[in-house]
Amino acid sequence: MTHHEKPRIIKTGDAPAAIGPYSQGIVAGDLLFISGQIPLDPETGELIEGDIGIKTDRIIQNIATIAKAGGTDLSRVVKTTIFLTDMGDFAAVNDAYAEHFGEILPARSTVQVAALPKGVNIEMEAVVLMPE
Repeated sequence: MTHHEKPRIIKTGDAPAAIGPYSQGIVAGDLLFISGQIPLDPETGELIEGDIGIKTDRIIQNIATIAKAGGTDLSRVVKTTIFLTDMGDFAAVNDAYAEHFGEILPARSTVQVAALPKGVNIEMEAVVLMPE
């Protein structure tokens, strides 16, 4: 993508729809920026039940689906940001997170926040390298 090309919007019905005025993902240059995902079931649009590990798995599955729609995959994730309402969940999130990423672990930030959309306790966004 040259500096003259417009960003390309990524939208898939296989991941939860955006719940506001934003894109599920957007390709700019060699990168796909995936908007913050919360533990929504893409089929029902409802929040999933379960512990923080199950919610983390659902979020990463949603990120993987958006990445696939953009023409890339989890093996090319270069950066994630995780937002938690309770840092006490950090270890359990790490356990679930580690199951999804292989040898090349993305750079990552994890921050505690006061509140998240729909009252959830976790949200995650990702930056993914596009194939050449």
